[in-house]
Amino acid sequence: MELTTALEKNPDDAECYCQRAYAHILLQKYADAVADAKKSLELNPNNAVAFLRKGLGEYHIKNYASALESFREGQRLDSVDDAFTIWIKRCEETLNASQTDLNMQQQPLPPKIKYDWYQTESQVIVTIMIKNAQKDDVSVQFLERKMNASVRLPSGEDFNLKLDLLHSIVPEQSTFKVLSTKVEIKMKKPEAVRWEKLEGQGDSLKLKQFTPDTQHLYPSSSHYTRNWDKLVVEIKEEEKNEKLEGDAALNKLFQQIYSDGTDEVKRAMNKSFMESGGTVLSTNWSDVGKRKVEVNPPDDVEWKKF
Repeated sequence: MELTTALEKNPDDAECYCQRAYAHILLQKYADAVADAKKSLELNPNNAVAFLRKGLGEYHIKNYASALESFREGQRLDSVDDAFTIWIKRCEETLNASQTDLNMQQQPLPPKIKYDWYQTESQVIVTIMIKNAQKDDVSVQFLERKMNASVRLPSGEDFNLKLDLLHSIVPEQSTFKVLSTKVEIKMKKPEAVRWEKLEGQGDSLKLKQFTPDTQHLYPSSSHYTRNWDKLVVEIKEEEKNEKLEGDAALNKLFQQIYSDGTDEVKRAMNKSFMESGGTVLSTNWSDVGKRKVEVNPPDDVEWKKF
């Protein structure tokens, strides 16, 4: 190449480096173009054309920020050349688009929230698998054929579940409960009919009477399935027919209180029972939580420590 020969004879010729940078651009050797343009600017920092060719080389090797800087510096030296204006605009658009893509990539994806449902004779239960939701951050709206749930997640995002129910429910008798591992929504059935699915267009003429079978089992992680619907009916029947008296009735009452109690009630019952040697059973955590519960046997009983 003649320019290379000329530079061998005169290595300090800024114009030759600038011209060779242009030749490299035509040959799509953009990195070489940038190198020659930089050499030209070292010899002549006020060469606007060298800045233009440096910027073109940088743009094509996708070094858009450096290209924008080169074009702006060239425009400062030569404000008449429209090429600088065109390439400055192109660089800015490319950088803005790249930043937008980067922002979208950095945005966390909304968490995948799972939910499931099952049914009993009297209720349809939907469980939303959200951990550590706060009661004040959960809202559930019950309509005759719709259920809308909204949960503010611990991350600050909102999760919404809207269901068009297969059959009608009784809104005023439907409730929800916020637990540490899930949100449990219980929808009251107006009559004991089996729902074949949770959502859809139900046909009241084809409603099936609820009869326990193996088609609608409660969720289970065990290695075998159990007919929970049948079990629920059996338990209800047993409880209805069971007549407990004396200590058995009292124990059943305590078991029911413990089962239905809050975490504070359970802590109070455990602490008072253990510390008093089984002579005191309190549900008042605000009382027993701040003191040691002393032994307090009945008046006609002498307590002995074994």
